[in-house]
Amino acid sequence: MCSRFRFRIAGMGETSQFPDRRLSVAPMMDWTDRHCRYFHRLLAPSALLYTEMVTTGAVLHGDRERLLGYSDEEHPLALQLGGSDPADLAECARIGQQCGYDEVNLNVGCPSDRVQRGRFGACLMLEPELVTECVRAMREAVDIPVTVKTRLGVDDCYSYGYFSDFVGKVAESGCDIFIVHARKAWLSGLSPKQNRDIPELRYEWVLRLKQEHPELTIAINGGITTVNEAIALLDELDGVMLGRAAYHTPWILAELQSELFGTAGVESRDEAVEMMSRYVARQTAEGVPVKNISRHLLGLFQGLPGAKRWRRYISEHAHLDAANSCLLAQAHEHMKRGIAVPAGSAIVHGGSIE
Repeated sequence: MCSRFRFRIAGMGETSQFPDRRLSVAPMMDWTDRHCRYFHRLLAPSALLYTEMVTTGAVLHGDRERLLGYSDEEHPLALQLGGSDPADLAECARIGQQCGYDEVNLNVGCPSDRVQRGRFGACLMLEPELVTECVRAMREAVDIPVTVKTRLGVDDCYSYGYFSDFVGKVAESGCDIFIVHARKAWLSGLSPKQNRDIPELRYEWVLRLKQEHPELTIAINGGITTVNEAIALLDELDGVMLGRAAYHTPWILAELQSELFGTAGVESRDEAVEMMSRYVARQTAEGVPVKNISRHLLGLFQGLPGAKRWRRYISEHAHLDAANSCLLAQAHEHMKRGIAVPAGSAIVHGGSIE
């Protein structure tokens, strides 16, 4: 059984029924686990966070504590489900609410082969009636918001009209919150990685959808890499969802927290290291390998002097001692020693100069 948690916004005890949707972090398989989410929450107390996609079969028959467990500090937190059976999705939504999640999201955007074989993800864009039935069943099962993450289209079913009609049909279920990855999905011929880059971004379709359906809450995902890009999109849309930028350059979350909400989670990257070091100490004491946590912090100093030393130290040492609760502090000190080298000097590692 999952423990039930109270919904906290800003991570500091203030309760609210609905999260602020201006900023969210995308569900990303193998990345946005509970350790990653804890880190992102430190950087952006007001962001809405999402789990990795969990299939209905896993929820119904798997280890729920492992699959659905999370820390209280992660709120507001949404559970993303993958599936296409209305009854199963309704039951999983009910379980998600019982576990204390603040939202349940249906994945209609993932283009992987495995997802297609399971008849969920982006291939469901070809079955708008079924998606509508699924969402309606989920909404009838829970009191928390049920949302849909989708793409612009799939394969040859790709036009603004098809996209708009799909959203309009699903909205008949009562769903009024859509997160749109502003690309189509190629279900054959492109890998999931290629599907994140090769299909053209069409922000204008998402903007048009919002203009034509102001009653819907529309957040946009895909290709957003800077604070200025996010703020510009928020002039016309209800939310921005960051994916790879949040993972590879996570400090952007702290910058957006400050710009959008006027508050800060941590004041500096150094403070983030200190806070995460405390988290690592608690987790390793419970048997969690440090590498399971440290991998999510590799990009913390991206673009700054010493970033390469930080990444290298973690990558080379995280696997050596699974219980090393001091790893982040050691990597931080290693990085600072490199930065402190007198001007005109160079640190040489394996033939490369930093």
